[in-house]
Amino acid sequence: MVDYIIVGGGSTGCVVASRLSEDPNVSVVLLEEGPRDINPYIHIPGAYYKTAQGPLLKRIPWRATDDSRKDENPTMVQASVLGGGSSVNAMIYIRGVPSDYERWEKLGAEGWGYDEVLPYFLRAEDNNRFSNAVHATGGYLGVSDIEQIHPLTRAWLHACQQAGLPYNPDFNSGDQTGCGLYQITARDGRRSSSSVAYLGPARKRKNLSVMTGARVTRIIVENGTATGVEYIKSGRTHVLPAEREVILSAGAINSPKLLMLSGIGPARHLEGLGIKTKVDLPGVGQNLQDHIEISFVYQLNGPHSYDKYKKLHWKMAAGLNYLLFKGGPAASNLIEGGAFWWGNKSEAIPDIQYFLVVGAGIEEGVDAVPGGNGCTINLGQIRPRSRGYVQLNSADPAEVPLVAPNYFSDPYDLEAVVDGALFAMEIMDQPAIQRYLSRRHVPGGHMLSRDAMREFCRSQAHAALHPAGTCRAGTDGFAVVDPGLKVRGTSGLRVADASIMPTLISGNPNAVCIMIGEKVADLIKQAT
Repeated sequence: MVDYIIVGGGSTGCVVASRLSEDPNVSVVLLEEGPRDINPYIHIPGAYYKTAQGPLLKRIPWRATDDSRKDENPTMVQASVLGGGSSVNAMIYIRGVPSDYERWEKLGAEGWGYDEVLPYFLRAEDNNRFSNAVHATGGYLGVSDIEQIHPLTRAWLHACQQAGLPYNPDFNSGDQTGCGLYQITARDGRRSSSSVAYLGPARKRKNLSVMTGARVTRIIVENGTATGVEYIKSGRTHVLPAEREVILSAGAINSPKLLMLSGIGPARHLEGLGIKTKVDLPGVGQNLQDHIEISFVYQLNGPHSYDKYKKLHWKMAAGLNYLLFKGGPAASNLIEGGAFWWGNKSEAIPDIQYFLVVGAGIEEGVDAVPGGNGCTINLGQIRPRSRGYVQLNSADPAEVPLVAPNYFSDPYDLEAVVDGALFAMEIMDQPAIQRYLSRRHVPGGHMLSRDAMREFCRSQAHAALHPAGTCRAGTDGFAVVDPGLKVRGTSGLRVADASIMPTLISGNPNAVCIMIGEKVADLIKQAT
């Protein structure tokens, strides 16, 4: 028997395991379904093009509600490796804006306002540029500038300014408005995943056990109390008892799945599958949110992007530079610059996020260009109003759940994305970037009308892979966890991952998942 069992070694779970095991008087076990993060591509920022499409991802079909989709069988990919999304993502460090967290509090997540969460962002952070009221040094998580910025990134940022955007030196200052360079979760030219940053220093502790290749099939709940978990490793089923708590950190798809498999969820749904309801929580699996993105692909008139490093001699040169100096293209995340601006002008703050990918065909589902030299503009509506759900397909733990994001089910999201997409093309028409461009490859043809852009966005949009909200924190009847992240109607059970967010934050949520880990570890320690 151990004191704490953490289910899921992703961005949040690694933080919780590290922080709880700081107390030598408690025992902690972290169970992760995927393998250890030994794949060398994980740790090289420039190998993002490998981790974004590689075998460390588990593909989960999702139900499209619109028959105009280009994909007959669309999938949502989730990381399956120690470190979770922080081991495979683009490393972009974004916290959102203060109003994101004030909205959480208004929705019942008391104690999760901006002033309450900022100290946990600071506790986590080791920033190589900033040290001020909103940034810190000395934390576990490396946050760094990209040392070598590609000339095409600088040209695009000039184009943004020519289109009217101000330059923003820090997207995490509390004001995201404008264009600028992203900071990334890296240290000394290497990815700073939650596994590397948090578990790395903790591994020497005798009271922490990290078990990979262990797939949890259910939480054992007796008389409303979580007493342990059942898991499969090497084809054999095991039971691991917990003395104090089970902390579920399996992500916005698998956390509600495991709750429902364990009899915690909407009673009618569970009983229809032959699962005995132990706690009737109708909100489990509801409130699914995800950012959805549009990609514009441009063909360049020369080798002006990182695509030139696809050629063997350039690839070897980049590898040597990285090996000797931890610099060059391999130290970049390939998405160095971005912007926050308005799609819907009636919003108080920007609602569209832009990314310049200095290459084409890097991310899954995005086209490369003929001739091999291209760049990609990604954009997404960062505070979606559409809501979906996660349900079980059966009582079999091996079967993937039904995921229905319901993208664009609220017409507001589609119109905001269309506005943002039309403005993205305005940026690409500016002189600073035009001199590098040959043509727009996707979508082809001339400038699109609003109607044509609407159809393009509807059919070509793809998941940003930021699912959240399916076990949301709050106090109303559809909240799954209370503000302390305890599962309502139970004891000894918490959820701590992106699923507890009442609403998605304005931008990439990985830093928020790490903050959640820091805060919940504090809540657990204070309760003992």
